[in-house]
Amino acid sequence: MKRIASIISALLVFTAPAALGWGKAGHDAVAYIAECNLTKKARRNVERYLGGRSIVYYSTWMDEYRKTPEHNYMDGWHVGYVDEELRNTPEVWREKGDCVKEIAAAIDLLRNYRELEDSVVNLNLKFIIHLAGDMHCPVHIKYPETPNFRVKLNGQDMTYHAVWDSGLIEASHRWDYTEYGHQLDRWSKAERKAVSQGTPADWFHESAVDCLVIYQWASPDEELGQDFVNRAHELAEIQILKAGYRLAAILNELFG
Repeated sequence: MKRIASIISALLVFTAPAALGWGKAGHDAVAYIAECNLTKKARRNVERYLGGRSIVYYSTWMDEYRKTPEHNYMDGWHVGYVDEELRNTPEVWREKGDCVKEIAAAIDLLRNYRELEDSVVNLNLKFIIHLAGDMHCPVHIKYPETPNFRVKLNGQDMTYHAVWDSGLIEASHRWDYTEYGHQLDRWSKAERKAVSQGTPADWFHESAVDCLVIYQWASPDEELGQDFVNRAHELAEIQILKAGYRLAAILNELFG
């Protein structure tokens, strides 16, 4: 993986702390696209365990509660790690957590959701809803050495991590989550089925391959403007769309 090493070493290398994935707009968009692709049965069953609320309502619940004493155990769950082959395996999991590991565990647990307490189903649904988004956010993929540095996006100083969490979305179309669904959710049934094949680990590997390029698109202290936004927003949007379709596939399988 000399290519990976050369890309990363060309930047000032720091270990980026866990941060919020996509921000509220991105997470809401992921959940809304998923909601629009749920079967009637899956949506009815899921909303029963969510107290009658939509999955969009809980799209950022993990971010809102991750620092509370009751739920601070999930603070490190929002990112995932890959090895030199860009794969998430037990060897790269961290003690504080890993988004791929945790979403897989929640999915496995809910395969027998009828046998669980309602509160357990509710909690693990919130995990799946949020982590499906986090694991598709480009900067939530932690390579063997992940750079994090500051840039200016349209004159605003921020970390490159923050650019991808929310800055890029806010600098492009500025749609609300229903507009994201209307504009992006246009794949055929066959395309939606194809993109939803595999496991969370497979999807994360695909994202790691596709998103490595973002570290070629910017360098420390660079002034990023409209040219960067025009190039980068399509990657962000395709990751949001894939996350939505895959979240729907998970919930349809479990509750449909």
